[in-house]
Amino acid sequence: MHSIQKAVPQQALASIRQLIEEDAYQPGDALPSQRELAERLGVSRASLREALSSLSALGLVRIQPGKGVFIQAQPTPAANEQAQGWPFAKQVSAEDTFQLRFALEGFAANLAALALSSDELDALSDNLEAMRLELRAQAFEAAAQLDFDFHRLILRAAGNQAILSILTSRSDIYLESQKLPFIRPDRAMETWQEHRRILRALSRHAPAAALKAMQEHIRAAAARTGIRFAG
Repeated sequence: MHSIQKAVPQQALASIRQLIEEDAYQPGDALPSQRELAERLGVSRASLREALSSLSALGLVRIQPGKGVFIQAQPTPAANEQAQGWPFAKQVSAEDTFQLRFALEGFAANLAALALSSDELDALSDNLEAMRLELRAQAFEAAAQLDFDFHRLILRAAGNQAILSILTSRSDIYLESQKLPFIRPDRAMETWQEHRRILRALSRHAPAAALKAMQEHIRAAAARTGIRFAG
């Protein structure tokens, strides 16, 4: 029964995407009320909210409390899970982005393990707790921003300006790669668990362990979007 319950929000997410596509909604259009959507799709309000949070994290809809849910970007066909919600396909693929992060952020974590101050470690710990609370509340967009901030703090602490510049010069692409794994709400807490392992290695000032934890995290995040690569 538990696995069936977990699958319901994913079914609701797929149904909403189909509804958007079939009814030709355009950016700026408002979706029906959540009550109407839940009745139309035959799902609970809780499952619907979870599905909408996932779509919000992917940047496909914008949830405005008290006003409604609005289309934020022209939806793309959901035939390939790797392509869902990735708006930069003409510039760089999601797979290439994750591979770049795998190579550079692992090394950055290695450097940061020896450079992080106690204040920076405290900031990472505070970020980790804030992410846990946002994920428990199914607030995936806020969690993705915290994910972005966690990684950026490590990049800055590493002290390699070339790596920092490469990864943050297009912060929109970088942030989007933080949002993409939350397409799997049932696995969202894995991000927090992986961050906790990274922080544990950084707190021990263990470069090799930090590199390994970071690379395992980025590989797992990519896998949650359907992207798998060697290395």
